Amino acid sequence: MTAAQDMIAAEDIPDGLVTVVDETTVRAEVAAWRARVLKRPGLWDKATRGTQDRINRIIPERVHQVITAGMEAMTKGILFGSDVLQARPGPRGTLAASELKARAAIKVYRNTASVEGGVAGAGGFVLAAADFPALMAIKVRMLADIVAAYGWGGGSLRERLFVLHIFHLAFASARRRPEALADLERWIADVDQPKAIADYDWRTFQIEYRDHIDLAKMAQLIPVVGAPIGAVVNWRLVDRLGETAIMACRMRWMAEAER
Repeated sequence: MTAAQDMIAAEDIPDGLVTVVDETTVRAEVAAWRARVLKRPGLWDKATRGTQDRINRIIPERVHQVITAGMEAMTKGILFGSDVLQARPGPRGTLAASELKARAAIKVYRNTASVEGGVAGAGGFVLAAADFPALMAIKVRMLADIVAAYGWGGGSLRERLFVLHIFHLAFASARRRPEALADLERWIADVDQPKAIADYDWRTFQIEYRDHIDLAKMAQLIPVVGAPIGAVVNWRLVDRLGETAIMACRMRWMAEAER
């Protein structure tokens, strides 16, 4: 059990979340989420891409190198040897009980990431660069706890790919999100799965993730306002990942129930 799991108590459960999950409501929420994922790129997506490129050109190369190294290390950690992902899953309960545990975990990690981002944002380039691998660790641990809340996990290749698909979908560009969703759905259906680690296109995953967070995280380097920006950015990134994980686990749960 992780430290975050130890911290999850009754008061951590989000207000308003009922203890009985209505399957019709869940299916409707998943359908609405899928529609958002499949939405075509808009003008904002195209505009932010150009802004991101301009910001990247003025950021010191050493910061880019740290971010790239952290991204690669995190990806390889998920694929090859994260002790967190090797942890045994929790007992399988009802969907309602699983959702309570998962959303409580999101709350804990979201708050932790927000505090960490605020501290890093107040420290300039050095601490902001260190924030990247720290935030990675928070996200990986959160995903492990969420998946375990539904009774899955364990560190096999198949389970590691499930985590990787969630990560990819959460931070894929609007252009690539439909493809990332299709990859997740193929995993759930156990169709056309990689037979070895080398078969997974982790380089594309790395680039997509970095492109998604660069604009927001680079704003964290701005003097004076870096701290509040860092806190808000980390909160939103973890919240986005957590919500994507919830929806992915719902899709998997429903698919398994129909088999």
